[in-house]
Amino acid sequence: MQIAGSSALVVGGAGGLGEATVRRLHDAGAKVVIADLADDKGRQLESELGVRYVRTDATSEESVNAAITEAESLGPLRISVDTHGGPAGGGRLVGKDGSPLSMEAFETTIKFYLTAVFNIMRLSAAAIAKTEPLEEGGRGVIVNTASVAGYEGQIGQLPYSAAKGGVIGMTLVAARDLSPLGIRVVTIAPGTINTPAYGKAADQLEQYWGPQVPFPKRMGRSTEYAQLAQSVIENDYLNGEVIRLDGALRFPPK
Repeated sequence: MQIAGSSALVVGGAGGLGEATVRRLHDAGAKVVIADLADDKGRQLESELGVRYVRTDATSEESVNAAITEAESLGPLRISVDTHGGPAGGGRLVGKDGSPLSMEAFETTIKFYLTAVFNIMRLSAAAIAKTEPLEEGGRGVIVNTASVAGYEGQIGQLPYSAAKGGVIGMTLVAARDLSPLGIRVVTIAPGTINTPAYGKAADQLEQYWGPQVPFPKRMGRSTEYAQLAQSVIENDYLNGEVIRLDGALRFPPK
């Protein structure tokens, strides 16, 4: 599949992983729409790169469809990459004071990190399905973002681990569902990626996590996520797969 000339929706495109992906796809010739809630960063990228920014709530059907409509106005929508974040509740299932983990915190985390991914995937797939098929009947590709926490969540990560595990679990089923339409689905499961979101804590996190990564002994980079996303998009035989991007790191219990 060729990126050049295609329209691409990058949800969370103003964040660390998203921005790197926006830049990579833009450089490859895609017509990119950033769907995010970070207005200042989104508009700065819009001005710098000539991409489009659409303020988007990933949990809202109306909001996501508005971003998709904008993408369709630029060209055939064939690429959807979802890197969005949101609030994440945590804590032990039963706290030291004997109280159970908050149901509200669990449901909020699931809403942003699983339900919203489903929302974007279903709406993007419906839009991609309307495009003309390319070589071998392919129409496009959806790239979701999970986490290695979806495999080995740490103590206190139960809601987040459940959500990311759900994204992992949806991957093969979605790929099978969409195969008659020529739409591929692949999930990237990053390990510890050092993004600007960490701010001043980035150096401390690097010192903590870097030595624990088998090789290379450092945290991952947003550009490495973007590089993998481009490879997934361009390689038509990658489908229904979850790819770990973690330097062979396996999370310890805490």
